[in-house]
Amino acid sequence: MIAIKRLVVGPLAVNCYLVFSRESLEGVIIDPGGESEKILKAVKRSGARFKAIINTHGHFDHTGADFIKLELGIPLLIHKEELPILKNGLTDQVRLTGFGPSGGNLEPDGFLNEGDRIRLGSEELIIWHTPGHSPGGISLLGKGIIFTGDTLFCKGVGRTDLEGGDENLLNKSLRRILSLPAETLVYPGHGPVTYVEDERGII
Repeated sequence: MIAIKRLVVGPLAVNCYLVFSRESLEGVIIDPGGESEKILKAVKRSGARFKAIINTHGHFDHTGADFIKLELGIPLLIHKEELPILKNGLTDQVRLTGFGPSGGNLEPDGFLNEGDRIRLGSEELIIWHTPGHSPGGISLLGKGIIFTGDTLFCKGVGRTDLEGGDENLLNKSLRRILSLPAETLVYPGHGPVTYVEDERGII
């Protein structure tokens, strides 16, 4: 079974997830958006061995504590289409949110593509490319669960007015996610956990 620990971090209340196998204790950290000490304490308490940090996209509120990779000695992974946002896409983010990063973004150690599989013991997370909120946005699909970043929230969807946003692509990604079984648990980038069934009227 997969264990999921949700930490709400940073000024924009991002959901950072510690996801690991209860049997093998292999895990990944999804979207460490800030408050690195809080995340590192939770990592230690979990007893799990985290093998990667995964960013669902490159906006600063989801990447603000990526530097914990240096403390943990693990790679940072993201979709390649997020590189322009990591490097140059901060102006609109700061203008529209009033917040900005405390420093520069780290270079990713590798890239995730549609269909890639992240093994966690006997479990796995499958990478879905779900653009719209940003060009290289991804979701991670597990058994009865999906981590959607800022594509789908409880009673909301990702904004498309930042660099690389595309409403048509977002709607396509949403239709894909909402075609999953009704009982699929949705773990979004902000806000509470929800079910696919409860979000089907959103588009």
